[in-house]
Amino acid sequence: MQRFRGQTFVIKYGGSFMDSPDPEVRRGVARDVVFLEAAGIKPVVVHGGGNAITRAMDAAGLAAIFIQGMRVTDEAAVKVVEQVLSREINPEVVAAINSLKGRARGFSGTEIFTCRKLWLTGAAGEKIDAGFVGEVTGVKTEPLRACMVEGFTPVISPTARGEDGQIYNCNADVSAAQAAIALRAKRLVFMSDVPGLMRDPKDEATLIPQLRVGEVDGLKRAGVVDKGMIPKVDSAVAAIKAGVDKVSMVDGRMAHSVLLEIFTDQGVGTEVVM
Repeated sequence: MQRFRGQTFVIKYGGSFMDSPDPEVRRGVARDVVFLEAAGIKPVVVHGGGNAITRAMDAAGLAAIFIQGMRVTDEAAVKVVEQVLSREINPEVVAAINSLKGRARGFSGTEIFTCRKLWLTGAAGEKIDAGFVGEVTGVKTEPLRACMVEGFTPVISPTARGEDGQIYNCNADVSAAQAAIALRAKRLVFMSDVPGLMRDPKDEATLIPQLRVGEVDGLKRAGVVDKGMIPKVDSAVAAIKAGVDKVSMVDGRMAHSVLLEIFTDQGVGTEVVM
């Protein structure tokens, strides 16, 4: 544990466990963050909120459409996205950490991330317009570093401000990876509601405990890395190539999964390494 003291760890917090009716499940990640703070580690949290966004869109009569794991986001949808992520979920995550005697401070992603419009590519090479979906191109590290110097954990939503001044919806995995790269983080941990990368998504026994960067293309061709796993794995590879020591994918439904992955030799999820 001592070897990590003073290091920055970026944790991407997302998955259906965020919606659990059990408050202890929802507070589990907050407990781990508070533990990291107490251990002298500097955690940074980037959270998702896809299920809550879908519910809010349903209530507003807006259809949830996904292409290549990305949510199609028109002008009406992006307003819902910013409201849910930055004005509802973000304060909840901050409050959970603070209620356990941690110290957290919330940021809308528009204060931290800059982006360009993301164009998806179809099977025939054609461009696909997903609306106000952004690709993070920059991270304003100054407010994050100032926050950590004051002893607070930054908690950031995955929205961004585009070059055109518009708010864009960004993938939380990509946002977390870009934050880890910009902050020269030691570790990056993706939390979701699956144990990690599995060869068969329906069989947890097929969990891949260690994934090397050179294996990714083959797993994509085999369909093992597919749909929502594509931006997660691509982001992990980008972070590793940029100097992040290790990237892990863990199950947020498991108690203390972040701590078990970081502080035990065996770990509990999928570890991505060079």
